[in-house]
Amino acid sequence: MPIFGKPKFASISTSKTKSKTDKKASKDWFKCKGCSSMLERKALVELLNICPKCEYHFPMTAHDRIELLMDKKSFKEIDKDLCSKNVLGFEGYDETLEAKKKSTELSDAVVCGFGTIDKQAYGIAVMDFRFMGASMGSVVGEKITRLIEESTKRNVPALLVTASGGARMQEGSLSLMQMAKSSAALARHSEKGLPMFCLLTHPTYGGVTASYASLGDVIIAEPKAMIGFAGARVIEATIKAELPDDFQTSEFLEKHGLVDRIIDRRELRKEFSLLLEFFKNAGTKEKSTAAEA
Repeated sequence: MPIFGKPKFASISTSKTKSKTDKKASKDWFKCKGCSSMLERKALVELLNICPKCEYHFPMTAHDRIELLMDKKSFKEIDKDLCSKNVLGFEGYDETLEAKKKSTELSDAVVCGFGTIDKQAYGIAVMDFRFMGASMGSVVGEKITRLIEESTKRNVPALLVTASGGARMQEGSLSLMQMAKSSAALARHSEKGLPMFCLLTHPTYGGVTASYASLGDVIIAEPKAMIGFAGARVIEATIKAELPDDFQTSEFLEKHGLVDRIIDRRELRKEFSLLLEFFKNAGTKEKSTAAEA
C-alpha cells in the first residue's frame, strides 16, 4: 500500500535507481564457468583472465594476447583493413559484419602482424572469438596465409593462436578453400626450414582444427580448452557410443599425442621465448654441420 502524502513517482524513481544499480553490479561481477564463484571483472583482467580459485582460463581478446606474447610496442599489424564481402548474397550477413566491426573494433576475426619476444622476431596471427565465433572466412584465411608467406620472406618463425567455431557458413565453399590455401603456405614455410607454432585456446573447432591448427611443429594448448572437429554430441549421435567425460579437452588430446604440451597462460611468454631460442640455435647448428660437411 502506498504511504499517504508521498508522491506517486517516488517509488517508481527508487525502482529505476535500483534497477540501474543492479545492472551495473551485474556488469562488474559474473559467475565463473569453472567453479561458479563470483568474480570481479576488473580484478580478473589483472589476473590475465584466469580464475584465482579454480584456474579456469577465460577467453582473451586478440590484442590482449598480442600484448602478452610480444615485447612492448614491438607489434606492427599487417592487412588491418582487409574486410569480408557478402559475395554469395547471404541474407543478413552484411548487417552481421557491420555489427561485429562496431562491437569489436576489428575488421575481421583475426589480427596479424610482426614483432618480437625478448628481442626475437616472429610473425603472429591471433583469432578473436568475439567476431562471429572467430569463424574462418575468406579474409581470415587470406590474412593468415599472408602472415605465413611474409614470415617466410622475412625468414622468421610464425605463431598461430587459434580460437574458432570452424568455417564461416555464410561464405560456403569459399570458406573451405582457406584450409588448403593456408596449409600450402605452411608447407612452403616448412620447406625453408622455418618453424611454426600453434597455441590452441578454448574453443578450437571445425576447419581450423582440420588445417593449420594441427600443423604446428610444436602444438601447445591452454588448460581445459575444448578442441576438436565436430562436437561431442554430434559424434555420440553418429557412432552411437558414450564418450569419455574429458573427451576433446586439451588434457585428453595431450594424452593421445595430438597436443605436445599444456601450458598455463602465465607461463606462455616464457615458453614461446624458449621455443624461439631453441629452434634458432638448432637451425644455426644444422647450418654449421652442413657447412663442415
